[in-house]
Amino acid sequence: MAASMCDVFSFCVGVAGGARGSVEVRFVSSAKGKGLFATQPIRKGETIFIERPLVASQFLWNALYRYRACDHCLRALEKAEENAQRLTGKPGQVLPHPELCSVRKDLHQNCPHCQVMYCSAECRRAAAEQYHQTLCPGPSQDDPRHPLNKLQEAWRSVHYPPETASIMLMARMVATVKQAKDKDHWVRLFSHFCSKTANEEEEIVHKLLGDKFKGQLELLRRLFTEALYEETLSQWFTPDGFRSLFALVGTNGQGIGTSSLSQWVHACDALELKPQDREQLDTFIDQLYKDIEAATGEFLNCEGSGLFVLQSCCNHSCVPNAETSFPENNFLLHVTALEDIKPGEQKYVSATWTAVSGSAADTADTRFSEADDPNVTSEEEEEEEEEEGEPEDAELGDEMTDV
Repeated sequence: MAASMCDVFSFCVGVAGGARGSVEVRFVSSAKGKGLFATQPIRKGETIFIERPLVASQFLWNALYRYRACDHCLRALEKAEENAQRLTGKPGQVLPHPELCSVRKDLHQNCPHCQVMYCSAECRRAAAEQYHQTLCPGPSQDDPRHPLNKLQEAWRSVHYPPETASIMLMARMVATVKQAKDKDHWVRLFSHFCSKTANEEEEIVHKLLGDKFKGQLELLRRLFTEALYEETLSQWFTPDGFRSLFALVGTNGQGIGTSSLSQWVHACDALELKPQDREQLDTFIDQLYKDIEAATGEFLNCEGSGLFVLQSCCNHSCVPNAETSFPENNFLLHVTALEDIKPGEQKYVSATWTAVSGSAADTADTRFSEADDPNVTSEEEEEEEEEEGEPEDAELGDEMTDV
């Protein structure tokens, strides 16, 4: 059963001009499914909507390698200076203007049973009410024999960095239904996301798991069933249903990236400084990112993925008219217009899967490209090349991740 529009909009937490008045979901075609269309003029640079996900989860390797994030909203938990020290491998790294760091450690709380960390009491309560009571391993947090730990270890053994999905996103979907008073409501919401044919599903799972995906998928299904079986969702635990669930997450999962260092950099950029002080600070930050690149490479951020109802209705184009970002350093997704959008126009986002839009990697890329040419960024160069070689209004399918 398809989710109602009331269900859809109830999860849009804030929209410039109001979600109901500025955008609407329409059926496009059997091939492309739904699309998101403007119902009123939207100006370039305007925030079209802000949305929180139905479920979100940090990537497992990302968490294992001490990228500390709130277990619910993925807000980065390290102070900016701590973040810089870990990413550069320099314990003595000091950042100027420490007062610009937005991390509030005095607000952090952990689950009293399994000790996972949250950025606030609000996130701890929200997680407990939605899914964590089901998923909390209690004192077995580090016991390799616990069913959830066996499932996570199996996932890490078949899906190495760079990560594009997490088995725990699926686990939170099941746990949400298990804990819900109105289970049918959540089943309807999850059924909103686009589905694929059996052949398309197989191709998506193959890309996620590699050449031996059939054996790997069956192992994951068995462990998933042992840890989480729910009668209401019995179809998800069959071989075909599990493959469909896997493909749903691979198709619709939106990457999320957060970074306390990125927040600090943006705050530094907003400072009003004397020209000499500005040049000194910018030089420091540019060198900092070069040191991080040398020590850590591309893995700058707390990364995960989430399922967003409205965002999933945005089809893809190589010449997008909107972009997604996470400027609040948590899982709240902002969709912003890249150009003026007229009423009736469909909203398209980039065809490239980006887990870190608006976060530290994005900040670093922008700074390095500006250092090469103060007037043209690498993204602008790519867009110009794409526009020259791409037919007008070219679109890709409605896959939401480049798996």
